[in-house]
Amino acid sequence: MSRATRRHGKGLKLIKVREMTEGEADTLGAILFEAIHHGPPEYSQAQRMAWAPKPPTGPAWVARLAAQHVWVAARRSDALGFLTLDEAGYIDLAFVRSDAQRQGIFAALYRQAEDVARALGMASLHTHASLTAQPAFARQGFHVTQHETVERSGQSLRRAEMEKALT
Repeated sequence: MSRATRRHGKGLKLIKVREMTEGEADTLGAILFEAIHHGPPEYSQAQRMAWAPKPPTGPAWVARLAAQHVWVAARRSDALGFLTLDEAGYIDLAFVRSDAQRQGIFAALYRQAEDVARALGMASLHTHASLTAQPAFARQGFHVTQHETVERSGQSLRRAEMEKALT
């Protein structure tokens, strides 16, 4: 378990990064949904509804998370965000609750993922980053390899394929 400490508000708040625990999938689905629907306004409401019409739950969601490394950032027992990494070095999901953004939570989650990726001998990491996430990934040393638009439920969503060499 790694720890990241950030100043927020009047005091020092300890944020712990830990592996996902059994039974936590629905909480992470709620974080994904909340971050998409209440985060920065780079996408319209129609685009947000096409991207995530409801919080992901159920066996397919649990299986998607189980197939990856999943880290959760928490303050006390309150989950604030999560990040996933698969065995090929792909960061599939990275979401932080809107009320916890811009507090260093993504950076703490990312550092944990990169440490594990390096320990596993991965040469690079890659992701498809939303407009919202691109600056956070860029701050961690990722660069855009291509911009693209994906279609979801009749809506066009812009994003970028991004990559970072680890060697």
